[in-house]
Amino acid sequence: MLHAVSTLVVLYAFWLLLSGYFTAFLLTAGAGSALAAVLFSTRMGIIDRESHPFHLVGRALLSYWPWLVKEIIKSGWDVARRILHPGLPISPTLTRFRPSQKTDLGLVIHAQSITLTPGTISIEVGHGPFLVHALTAAGGAALAGSDMDRRVTELEAGK
Repeated sequence: MLHAVSTLVVLYAFWLLLSGYFTAFLLTAGAGSALAAVLFSTRMGIIDRESHPFHLVGRALLSYWPWLVKEIIKSGWDVARRILHPGLPISPTLTRFRPSQKTDLGLVIHAQSITLTPGTISIEVGHGPFLVHALTAAGGAALAGSDMDRRVTELEAGK
């Protein structure tokens, strides 16, 4: 029930953010649309702890997101340097590694974090090994047992 209520609040807030108009009709239409989406989703049984992980928001906001933003900036700077300086090596490579996450949510967070980081793209993701394209061989080799893997596992476990 708590997941359904929080989903309703998030959907309605998103409606208000995108609408930008605050007339009585549009406020009511937004509330009705959000409520209908939550009722349909509840009836289909797709609102659960993983579909709306608000239990992770506090930890993610305080520890994981700032770290990820820092990593994105560092990787973006490295990719820009490699593009602009012809002497720096670019050696595209495909790397397979087994992540340490156990839940689907943890695997998705890890795969999306890899893809958000410039120079790497998650190609195959699942409960088996990940397949990642990296701009450099060193970047690909650094994925196995990385700080990102450890941090996502901690986030997933609630540490």
